[in-house]
Amino acid sequence: MNAKTLVLNQDYTPLTVCNLTRAFVLVYLNKVEMIRNYKLKKIHSISESFDAPAVIRIMKYVNIPYKGVTLTRQNIFKRDDFTCQYCGTKKHLTIDHVLPRARGGSSNWNNLLTACKKCNATKGDRLPEEAGMKFFKKPFKPNYVMFLRDFSGYTCEEWEPFLQTKKRLAG
Repeated sequence: MNAKTLVLNQDYTPLTVCNLTRAFVLVYLNKVEMIRNYKLKKIHSISESFDAPAVIRIMKYVNIPYKGVTLTRQNIFKRDDFTCQYCGTKKHLTIDHVLPRARGGSSNWNNLLTACKKCNATKGDRLPEEAGMKFFKKPFKPNYVMFLRDFSGYTCEEWEPFLQTKKRLAG
């Protein structure tokens, strides 16, 4: 099974996502509480069948001072759905600085977006407007819950009550 399990802190705030096998072991060892199970998935042993945990809650509160999304190439690609923000292709992707570094642009969530090599080369050291290019979505910094919900690569209806059901639109 390649299903994932949402892990909640003791106060029901999202912490992370783990694989189903690890979540089941934690439930079985009474290290966590199963909050929701998958309706159509079961974990089978030779003689028994168990509910597959979709959402688990740890028993003891974990204090995490800052839970942000790390700025990495892969996280920018995930935020932008592995799609060039200028032409829409999913091939030969790289990172583009909206305000080029040569003109004082920095590497941060609001200045970086996914672009294919062709569009990146076409834009060069110009602003998108100067190059006659428009991007689909304005770059933004996702919050951690948004990242888990929208960009983790796996979500399900069992997670929705814990990840704020209304999706925020970027831009």
